[in-house]
Amino acid sequence: MAPTRRALTPVLLLLAFARPASIPGHAPAVAGRTRTYYIAADEVTWDYVPGGRDEIAGRAYVDSAFFAKLAPRPVSTTYHKVLYREYTDSGFTTLKSRPPEWTHLGFLGPVIHAVVGDTIRFVFRNNAHRAYSVHPHGVFYEKNSEGAPYSDGVAAASKGGDSVPPGVTHVYVWPVPPRAGPGPMDGSSVLWMYHSHVDEVRDINAGLLGPMIITARGKARADGTPNDVDREIVTAFAQVHEDDSWLASDNLPSPDSLQQLQPIPSPSERQAAYPWFVKFTINGFIHGSMPLASLTVRRGQRVRWYLMSSTNDFDVHAPHWHGNTTLIAGMRTDVASLGIMGMAVADMQPDNPGTWLFHCHLSFHNAAGMAVRYAVLP
Repeated sequence: MAPTRRALTPVLLLLAFARPASIPGHAPAVAGRTRTYYIAADEVTWDYVPGGRDEIAGRAYVDSAFFAKLAPRPVSTTYHKVLYREYTDSGFTTLKSRPPEWTHLGFLGPVIHAVVGDTIRFVFRNNAHRAYSVHPHGVFYEKNSEGAPYSDGVAAASKGGDSVPPGVTHVYVWPVPPRAGPGPMDGSSVLWMYHSHVDEVRDINAGLLGPMIITARGKARADGTPNDVDREIVTAFAQVHEDDSWLASDNLPSPDSLQQLQPIPSPSERQAAYPWFVKFTINGFIHGSMPLASLTVRRGQRVRWYLMSSTNDFDVHAPHWHGNTTLIAGMRTDVASLGIMGMAVADMQPDNPGTWLFHCHLSFHNAAGMAVRYAVLP
């Protein structure tokens, strides 16, 4: 006997139309709060070796020799950069100070914290002299908040965030759905990044890169940080090509063929500049110049390290902690692996007090200065 089709009762009809189908991962399961950040692209001077000391070797910083076989050559450690900096309000007149535990961020943009179900409102002011943008990873965005210009069939009037002219403010709106939060193998929070994407190569080499941390619903404090973590640390392993920044002509000195090149156009000229004007950094610090106090934790603390890498040719890294171990995706290790634009989370509960090396284990990255120190107090 053929099955009969039962008519929907009025109650079932009401439920069918009152609860529209949702796309898994695209709509927050719980309504959250709107978190507003006021962040500008500012032109500043950045010193890769504040204090003028190579703290890994324990001596004055003497040169930027890339390989030991190269003779020392006087190269400045200060460069003109364009950095994301946070302000207190939409007037963009007062910089928001960084708490001591976040000074290790160095030249990275401010941390964006949010919880699954929230909406991030990123008020961006371009104080620089050319167009820049903000492109987020992981979170949900419509075309007006994508921050990346390319041919996509959308009218330019609907894509104001793709290329923000100098002196203009644009508001990016990014809902945080479940698919932006932790997955089945993650802990209570995950790392994403944001960066300028008008010209991704030169924009990021100029300095426009920052971290974004998304915490699971029900596992966050009021400020969006994970409630099962005592200390968060963000480290970006970045091979910064100052020769391929929008500000290269301001930063590269006049000797040899390097004068007035923006960026260096030919392979031979690029090779001439490479050992001297490519900085192998952690958060914009080289040769241990990150202040040790900014990476100091205590024995037994629940420390979450967020690791990221950048976009250039050799931005493949092997972060390695001396003295203590971490858990990454449930595996015990003291070495992580990062591909280009990689993002990873490592949980540490340090048990070994002392001052310890934290560096990239790729040998020439380490030799070029991609190393800092962290301290564990009893």
